[in-house]
Formats: sequence, structure tokens, C-alpha cells
Amino acid sequence: MQFLIIPVMVIVLLLVFLSFIPVGLWVTAFFSGVKINMSNLIGMRLRRVSPSGIIRPLIKATKAGLDLNVNELEAHYLAGGNINNLVDALIAAQRANIDLGFERAAAIDLAGRNVLEAVRFSVNPKVIETPDIAAVAKNGIEVIAKAKVTVRANIDRLVGGAGEETIIARVGEGIVTTIGSSNSHEDVLENPDSISSRVLAGGLDSGTAFEILSIDIADVDVGRNIGAKLQMDQADADKKIAEARAEERRAMAVAKEQEMKAEVQAMKAKVVEAESQVPLALAHALREGNIGVMDYYEMKNVLADTNMRSSISNITENNEE
Repeated sequence: MQFLIIPVMVIVLLLVFLSFIPVGLWVTAFFSGVKINMSNLIGMRLRRVSPSGIIRPLIKATKAGLDLNVNELEAHYLAGGNINNLVDALIAAQRANIDLGFERAAAIDLAGRNVLEAVRFSVNPKVIETPDIAAVAKNGIEVIAKAKVTVRANIDRLVGGAGEETIIARVGEGIVTTIGSSNSHEDVLENPDSISSRVLAGGLDSGTAFEILSIDIADVDVGRNIGAKLQMDQADADKKIAEARAEERRAMAVAKEQEMKAEVQAMKAKVVEAESQVPLALAHALREGNIGVMDYYEMKNVLADTNMRSSISNITENNEE
């Protein structure tokens, strides 16, 4: 039984050793021309770095003729970079005769950009299609345009350069400005290339991660008559303002009329009040001897004559009407 324990322990230790130290990976690297010490592989295990994630891209780079250092790759891995994508980008850049060093590629990768995709876009330009962009010409007609922007990645400006959203926004701004400066929508329809030429001359790729190669107007359509609509809206607003002012004047006139009626009623009330005091004043004058009885009857006759004349005058006016 004791003779069996020793071989089993040896096998277990051998399995643990082989699982901790990737001997097979070291053999593959050795025969691929990658010189790496076993101690480096053990150190990767201790630093919790995947040896295969470093060695296999290094083998690929060596076979492609790139001179990369295992310490640089491991540092980039520990910084959170994508080693495999980085090596593929360096190989693609070498094949395309693009000047891209390890440090710049690592910076682009750590900046959050896809360095391999950037290299591909440097070789094969990308077409960015803008959404429908509406603008109004000077004659008030709306023009809806759509453009296709051909861009090429600028390796030197990938770190810190603006992305596709900025390109689309700047192109849209240029289209709106160009259409807005046109005298009529017919000018835009007759010569849509004028939009692309004026927009392209504006240097819209400044400060971006791309280089604009061409701007092509894919579609131009006529939209609404914005000028006529604005005039209609203005006329409707003027009409409502005039109606409001007329209503205000009518309300003021009604209020003035009511005020005048109230003043007339107040004056009538004062006259009635004054007339009610006349008999009392006459009685007081008779008692005091200020007027005589004959004076009183003479005044009554004058009042009766005045009332009769007023009645005759009203009858005459009614007959004439």
C-alpha cells in the first residue's frame, strides 16, 4: 500500500506543476521562435496574467516580422488593453505600410477606440450617411437633403479626436448654412453639388479622428412652404390681436355707456329730490310772506303753459317723424 502512495503523490504533484506552469505553451513558443524563460511564465501566473493571452499574440507578431517585447505586452494587458486586437492592428498597419508604432497603438487602444478598426478604415474609407437634414432657402421653401460622407481614419488624431457624431453634426450645419444662403430652392435642386463643394471647403474634419475625403448629396427633396406658413401664422396672429383690441374697445364703450347711464340716473334722482323740495319751499315762502297768493297762482299758470307748449312740441315732432 505504501508503494502506491508515492507514485500517486508524484502524479498529483506533476499535474499541479503542469497546470500552474504552461509547459506546452513554452514548447510552442520555443519552436515558433519566441524566446521566453520559464520563469517569465511562472511570474505571469503569480501576477494573475494569462500566459496564453500574452504568448499567442506574441507568436503571431513574431511570425509577422514584428519585434515586440513581452514586458510591453504584459504591461498593456495589466492596464486593461486588448492584446490580441492590438497585435492584429500592428500587423495590418505593417502590411498596409502605415506608420504605427506600439506606443501609439497602445494609447489608441487604452483610449477606448478600436485600433484594428481604425487601421482598416485608414486602408478602406468608411461611408457615413447623415439623416434627413431640413433647411429653408431665402424664398421660404423648405429643402430636405441627405448626404453620404466618405471618411478615412486619421491615426495621428485618434487619441483626443472627435468621433462620427461630430462629423455628422458639422456636415448638417454646413448643409443648413448652404441651403439657407441660396436665393431659392430651385437653385439647390439645379445644382446640388454646390452644397457638397461648399461644405467640403469648410474644413469640417478639423479636430476629429477622421479625414473627410468627399461629401456626396444622396437625395434632395422639396418640403413645405415655410414662408407662406409663417405669413399665414402672422396674419392669424394679427387677426386675433385686432379682435382682442376691438373687444377691448367695445368693453370700454359699454362700460362708458353704463357709467353715463349711472350719471344720468344720479342727475334725475337729484332733480326729483330738488322738485320734492319745491312745495315745501313755496309753503314756507307763503308763510313768511315772501310771495303772495296771486304770485303763486301766476307761477302755476306759467308752469301749466310751459307743460302745454312742451306737449305740443312733442306731438309735432312725432308727426314729422
